[in-house]
Amino acid sequence: MAAIYSGIHLKLKSPQTPWEDKLKLARFAWISSQCLLPNKEQVLLDWCTHSLTCWYNKKVDFPQDVLEGLWCYLDDVLHSRKLQSLLKQGKTISLRLNMAQLLLDQLQKCAHVGSKSPVCVSTILSVCQGILSSPALSSVFTTKYELMVSLLAKLCLLSCFELQQPLLLEHHMRESVMCQDELMTEHLQAEPATNLETSQMEQITVSPPEQPESDANKSLAGPKENLRSANLFEVLLQVLSCYLSVQRQQANPNRVFTMVTNQLIQPLILLRHLLTSGEFAPSHTHLRLRQQLSRDIRVKIDSILQLALFSSEHLNLYKEELLPTKEDSGKRGSGGAKGPLKPVHAVLCKLSAEGYCEPSLHYSVKSNTLSLLFKFFVERYGKGKGEVEEEQRMLCFYFLTRLVPALELHLDGLSPAKAEQQDDASPREKSPPSSLCSPRSWSLALLAVESLLSQALSADIYNVAADKIRHRQVQLKFYRVLVQRLFNEAQPSIPSWYRCLKVLLSLSHLILEPDLDQLLSSAWVNAECMEVRVQRARQLMVCSLLQTYTKLRQLPRLFSELLSVVCQPALDDLRPPLLSESISMSLRTCLLDTPPSQGLEICSLMLESIRRYILPDLGKEESKAEKMDIDGGQGDQEKEDASLKLSSLSQLLHVVLFSLKTLDSSSPVPLVRQSRGLMEEMQQAVKELLHLQTSSVQRNPKGKKNRNPQESEKVSESNTAAPWEQRTQEAALLLRYTWVEVDTLFHIHCSKYTSLDSAQTVAVSETEDEACSSSPVLNHIKSLLSGEILPSRLHPSSPHSPRRRLLLKLLTLQQMKKVLLDNALLCKSDTATLLNRAAQFILARPELEVSVDGEQVWDGQIGSVNASSHLVAHWHLIASDLPLIMPHLSAEDVCCIANVLVGSLLNRQTGGSKDQLPGYLTVSLISSQLLQSPIFPELPSLFSAAVQSLTQRIVGVLQAAHAAKVCPTLQTFQEKETGAVSSERDANQSVHKLVRKETIIEDILASSKTGEMPVLLSNTQTKELLQLLQILTNLNPDGMCSEDLSSVFLLLFFMLTCTSSQPDQMAEDQPESGADALFLGKLLRILVSLLEGRNFQSVLKLIHGGTLLQAAVSSLLWHSNSARVQATCIPDWLDLIKAVQGFIRCLVQLIIIRNSSIRLNLDQFTSYLTSKEVASRQIAVSSSGASMQSVHLLLASLTSFSQAMTSNLGRSKPVDETLTQMLTRTTASLGPAVVSVLKPQTVIKQASILGQTFVVEVVTVMLHCEPSSLSVQDDRRLTLTHMTLYRSFSQQILREISSAPMPMDFLVSSLHFLSAFYKAVEKTEGEREKEGGEAKKGEKELDELYIQILQNVHRLLTASWLSSTDVGELEPAVQELLRHLVENSTIDRFNLLLLLIREGLDSGKLRAGNCREVLSAVTIVKLLSCCQIPDTCSKALWLIASQIISAMVSLVRTSSEDVSLTLPFTVPTVTSLTSLLRQGEGLIGNPHHVILVFGALQSVPLNHMSPPVYQAMFLAVHEALFAIIQCHPQVMLDAAPSFLNVFYRLVASIMQEGRQRGDSDTGPDDDVYLLCSRLIERMYSHIAATAESFPTLSAFMVAQYVTELQKVTLRPDVKLHLTEGIYGILDLCMEQDIKFLTAGLQMGVREVFNELYSSYTHYHKAQRQGEDKYTV
Repeated sequence: MAAIYSGIHLKLKSPQTPWEDKLKLARFAWISSQCLLPNKEQVLLDWCTHSLTCWYNKKVDFPQDVLEGLWCYLDDVLHSRKLQSLLKQGKTISLRLNMAQLLLDQLQKCAHVGSKSPVCVSTILSVCQGILSSPALSSVFTTKYELMVSLLAKLCLLSCFELQQPLLLEHHMRESVMCQDELMTEHLQAEPATNLETSQMEQITVSPPEQPESDANKSLAGPKENLRSANLFEVLLQVLSCYLSVQRQQANPNRVFTMVTNQLIQPLILLRHLLTSGEFAPSHTHLRLRQQLSRDIRVKIDSILQLALFSSEHLNLYKEELLPTKEDSGKRGSGGAKGPLKPVHAVLCKLSAEGYCEPSLHYSVKSNTLSLLFKFFVERYGKGKGEVEEEQRMLCFYFLTRLVPALELHLDGLSPAKAEQQDDASPREKSPPSSLCSPRSWSLALLAVESLLSQALSADIYNVAADKIRHRQVQLKFYRVLVQRLFNEAQPSIPSWYRCLKVLLSLSHLILEPDLDQLLSSAWVNAECMEVRVQRARQLMVCSLLQTYTKLRQLPRLFSELLSVVCQPALDDLRPPLLSESISMSLRTCLLDTPPSQGLEICSLMLESIRRYILPDLGKEESKAEKMDIDGGQGDQEKEDASLKLSSLSQLLHVVLFSLKTLDSSSPVPLVRQSRGLMEEMQQAVKELLHLQTSSVQRNPKGKKNRNPQESEKVSESNTAAPWEQRTQEAALLLRYTWVEVDTLFHIHCSKYTSLDSAQTVAVSETEDEACSSSPVLNHIKSLLSGEILPSRLHPSSPHSPRRRLLLKLLTLQQMKKVLLDNALLCKSDTATLLNRAAQFILARPELEVSVDGEQVWDGQIGSVNASSHLVAHWHLIASDLPLIMPHLSAEDVCCIANVLVGSLLNRQTGGSKDQLPGYLTVSLISSQLLQSPIFPELPSLFSAAVQSLTQRIVGVLQAAHAAKVCPTLQTFQEKETGAVSSERDANQSVHKLVRKETIIEDILASSKTGEMPVLLSNTQTKELLQLLQILTNLNPDGMCSEDLSSVFLLLFFMLTCTSSQPDQMAEDQPESGADALFLGKLLRILVSLLEGRNFQSVLKLIHGGTLLQAAVSSLLWHSNSARVQATCIPDWLDLIKAVQGFIRCLVQLIIIRNSSIRLNLDQFTSYLTSKEVASRQIAVSSSGASMQSVHLLLASLTSFSQAMTSNLGRSKPVDETLTQMLTRTTASLGPAVVSVLKPQTVIKQASILGQTFVVEVVTVMLHCEPSSLSVQDDRRLTLTHMTLYRSFSQQILREISSAPMPMDFLVSSLHFLSAFYKAVEKTEGEREKEGGEAKKGEKELDELYIQILQNVHRLLTASWLSSTDVGELEPAVQELLRHLVENSTIDRFNLLLLLIREGLDSGKLRAGNCREVLSAVTIVKLLSCCQIPDTCSKALWLIASQIISAMVSLVRTSSEDVSLTLPFTVPTVTSLTSLLRQGEGLIGNPHHVILVFGALQSVPLNHMSPPVYQAMFLAVHEALFAIIQCHPQVMLDAAPSFLNVFYRLVASIMQEGRQRGDSDTGPDDDVYLLCSRLIERMYSHIAATAESFPTLSAFMVAQYVTELQKVTLRPDVKLHLTEGIYGILDLCMEQDIKFLTAGLQMGVREVFNELYSSYTHYHKAQRQGEDKYTV
């Protein structure tokens, strides 16, 4: 047969054989073992590649399908297992060189938009992938570096084309006629891509204009669809990896540099830009480009560029081109190197060249690349030591000076040799003067400059001293030129402009200091753009400016410049606010760090500016003003400008003074004198301001006399103050208030300071009667209240003066404080009346009662108070000073405050504060904080008024409701409403007068008996009541008086028992499902909170507790039969059931604790719950197949009632007797009720409504109650009444608990039932043993139950449908069950448990994949170790503890080999091991078994984990180490090195994970590494505290720490905790240890240690020695 196929080779070469047959023969020959050809694989491969080459060279001709078949055949051959097997065996198979060129040609065609490739692109890419996957085949490219470069360039261009294709398509659809220049590229398609720029131009070509639009679309869309399946970017990543390895093998770095700059740099940087730019993110999604793949490609591109352009061999070339020669004396050289290679010039020329990308992308690509190149340059050349370090930094700087002009930021005076550079530069690098051109995009240019400067700052290339001493300030001059460029063409609307200035400031304040006034003007005082991002950047820059000058202790210098800028003529009519919230906060912080004398100096500067520059403009003579009036009102304009400056400075002075540290008795005398001088100066300024205003009003009180009627009419209309006068008055008031407040504070806190209080009567008129001015403070208050402090036309009664009104109130408040501090003034007869008037003036009821559309917001600064924020500021003033003004307010005023409080809270609930800005205040937010503050209950009158306001609103809703029948309570409400004369009198009525308690109680009892609800609520009314109830929930019931509490409780109880929802046909709006249940649940929870109030006893005096319980349950049973409640969803219904149970438990507990007629009340409720009427009604409902809600409610009531009584057993014998009687009756009722709901005909209903969990909980309660009552009664019965029910229930649970997936709540309740059942059975069997009857039978039954429970719990923990979280939720219930099992366990039963554990801890099962079974045993070990075990069983456990530890150590080692088991298995096992070690303190005899744990911890994985997994593993290992060092200190004497080795793994891992990562430093996972660093600090501290366990090892720990620290740069927060921890170890180091470390560490590590030890000596050691001085 072999002879038959021996002629295939000839047939393949024969021209007579059809090409289709040749292709079939070739496929057959490849797969057939019967075809014998010498070197068959190489022959077939050569034939295929030769055929393809001949077709493309037009030497042969065959159909298109044959061409595609040949490509597919080649692809199949390259990816066949046969070929891979032969290559692995070492057989030599290769490709011809012309095949590589053919692939390059085809890839070039694929990147052309208008070309129609005859072959599917995915096939060509697959062929490339197959070639590169094999080292033998890829040698056709890798052995010829130029081919590898060309391949990478073509694939990069193809990738760029694919990423830009949607952009090109949009451009093509938008343009109707294409430029003729684009047609020229069509003729270049067939030429080899030897010229990179030519091939790159093809990337942006489009289809010819004569082509129809549909064809163009097809030519665009077709390749895209093919490339989806071709994995273009995976092939690209493979080529990048292959090229990178080839590039590293090149011996000539200059050749690599030339090839990369000539052919690769442009496509690589374009591709990188397209992968990183957000503009092309839709293309990534469309091409299914994964983020990880994109990231890997970018990393490879970065590696190629960095290795090629910045190799160590090129360092001298860069130095020759960049650094100035010695002859230049600081001038930069012409850039001429000895050789022809000028690397910087070559790279910048390629970046500036046009044509390799779309013109719209060119500048963005270039700007991004420049910052990337500088990053590579600094990383490669920016590090050095000693003199070399300074030279390297200067080299980086000079490289920076070449990159900045490439951004088209033409800096005049860049360097003294600029002209030489321009002559030497290429035409593309030359640039016109800066005055003639600007960057094409200021936004991109500034972003690039910001990135360059930030990298320069991070690399620390600017040493101010070295630059000044040795380099003639060349860096400072460059940065100064850059700053001047930024200011000459300022871009205040771009955020990066501010960030550039911020980075320059961080480099050195000297860079910006000459232009400080321009900086303050452009970036602070006269900033215009209010866009949010710009504002944020501007504020950060200003904050940085304040912080810098604070550190320099030159804050007065900064403020001096700021004041000069503020006092300049304003550029606009209105300047932006000088102090935003963030700037104010930063200023306050800076002033706290500033010496007090400098703070006072700043205030003096501001006062001097006001008196020197502003007051003269405001006090110009009238004659001058008249002259100005002729020239168009320039005089008023000057005063307007001066008033604006005065307003800004007064606000600034207010913030500064309020931020300074106040004087105290320890303040030095010179500082006190300086402060007093400032106060005197400020007082004089206030006097001059008030004098100016008074004289201005006196000069022209009514206008000119000789005016015509029209002018006089205008004067009368404009009799109010001009805007500048109003602003001046506001500034004067603000300064006056600031002065009063600061002067008072200084006087209170500093005994050396003498108050200027005697001189503050500047506002008192000289014509005042002397009798009235006996007390300056009282006179001042009178002037404030009467308005005499202001001229008549400046009185703040108009709505346009909110800030003045607020300042007057603040001034009045200060005077009130002074009066209250003066006992002599309080004794005067008219003082109380004056204080009442002052408090009412501050309250300003008319202002509070004004309704405002929308909720106002305020940032908390006085300067921002206006008409739209005055209400918030006013309310904030009232809420902050309520304890001060409340005693002086009338009842009407208090009611007004309460109404505003409640009304604003209602507005907050209805969505009035949804879009509230962070850091801003609103009326509702202030009210909410006041309601929750501890001060509010201490204001009884206001608290009572708030309760009254809420009650009135509730009563109003009830009055508006529909009355289904005559209701005496509603009639009472209506009588009160109609009998009131006015709303004021209504407001004054107390709650107990509004609510007739006897009437309400009668209605409650009547409704609960008949089930008739007299009040029907609509859905809207229910919502209104829910909002009011939410406010009531936040009130502290202990703050209510007895009358309020009883009235509110009865009103809410009336709502519970006497209100219901309207039927659907009567409802005003569509009812919501579950609204009734939510309403009832909210009511019950509020009633529970009121029950816990200290004055609730007043309610029990009106109505018995048993009556309340009966009425509540009875009403809820009636509610449960309504259609609305039956339609409630199950979660809402279960929430209502929990609320009912909580109410019953709380009230029963209250009755028992307060001994409030226990027998009477509990017997009444028990009789009701167990009555035949109730039982028959519920049984009838359940048997008829109706709703099960009422049955559920009754069972829940019985259960919670029984639980409450059981928990109170043991108080006293009489109480116990009463409770056991009740328990017997309730348990007797619970049994039949449970049996009835478990009948077959109701099982479906109860499964959906009651649920299995609830039924299990009910039976569990029965199991707790019955034995408890029997034990109290000393009943010797051997069986429980419902033991049959319990046994059947336990068997059912044991069958179902692990058989199938079950809800978690059912599993937990089932485990609780098994615990109670086992305990009950164990108790009854114990009694039988005492009686001596059927002991063996009972013991056997107990053993069987024990085994069944163990087996089912073990099976449950091994269930595959339980997640790790589910197991964690089950652990408390399982632990409780185990506690009951082993509490009185015999040794035989306990051995069964130990046998189960031993069989489970098998490493073989773990290797076999049976992880869950092993984990079950591990969990049982952890829970068992925490249980109280009998002595006999305890000895057995700790005898085999060593075997358990050994088995678990083996399990940890095995699971550590599989990283996927870390979280589900390794962490729980280490945690269980830790628990065993903790509980085994003093019980594990052999220390060797503890030492074994170190080996297990040494093997656990700690690297390359996600943050949650890392945190879990880190915490588990740390806790294990801590358990050993804490509970087994004797082990540390021999195993300290092993301990430190494991601990060193933790330290090394947190250093790796907590290192700085650039942009990814901030994120939600930061807290993980911060927590771990705190644990390391804790462990270091504990090691230092137990130094005797680590003798002579402190130096070793420090050496390990600094060795690891030298490898990474830690995040500041992580480094802070690690440093504090290692300081504790350094405390243990002796002097010889420090010498040993200094001499023994390597050079780089030694420097890290020296820096650490220096900071330790400076900060920690000095502090510790100071503390030791005072330590006994």
